[in-house]
Amino acid sequence: MRVLVVEDEQLLADAVATGLRREAMAVDVVYDGAAALERIGVNDYDVVVLDRDLPLVHGDDVCRRIVELGVPTRVLMLTASGDVSDRVEGLELGADDYLPKPFAFTELTARVRALGRRTTVPLPPVLERSGIKLDPNRREVFREGKEIQLAPKEFAVLEVLMRSEGAVVSAEQLLEKAWDENTDPFTNVVRVTVMTLRRKLAEPPVIVTVPGSGYRI
Repeated sequence: MRVLVVEDEQLLADAVATGLRREAMAVDVVYDGAAALERIGVNDYDVVVLDRDLPLVHGDDVCRRIVELGVPTRVLMLTASGDVSDRVEGLELGADDYLPKPFAFTELTARVRALGRRTTVPLPPVLERSGIKLDPNRREVFREGKEIQLAPKEFAVLEVLMRSEGAVVSAEQLLEKAWDENTDPFTNVVRVTVMTLRRKLAEPPVIVTVPGSGYRI
């Protein structure tokens, strides 16, 4: 899942981004509304965590722009105001969910995951394919009943492949969904991660390389 965090309190923004990355999400961070519009125009995001009171371009205008684009991106709006009328107004702008500050990080993570599921074709809570079971919420992976310990990026790559339901996923698509924009697109990070993932999943191999196209399970 790829997420954009838009928050002008930089310490909070960076803390949220770090926490979501630990949950195997690819996260970009910006600190004002103008930068948010720039990123949204370039990258495809599953979820935007959007502070309402932003400098340069207000969060309301950012939310309106996302709606105007007609993209499947979901918006989780944040605000320091706990007033019910503010929450209603935010939802009427097109936000999909609303979370007042201060918030528990576990709740924010749960809401981001729930919104992320709404951007894709509905799938069972636990993904199963080729003897592998992957639980995105618990961040657990089992193969033939044996738990497999994966690093966050390995988990993210496996989740993307599992969600593709047998379709080929290109290295570029994996890079977009599992890494943030700071990753050099010309590195071999995808190939190395897939190799490590194959080793951890053990024999017989389930991740197939499709020459010139990408990978599939």
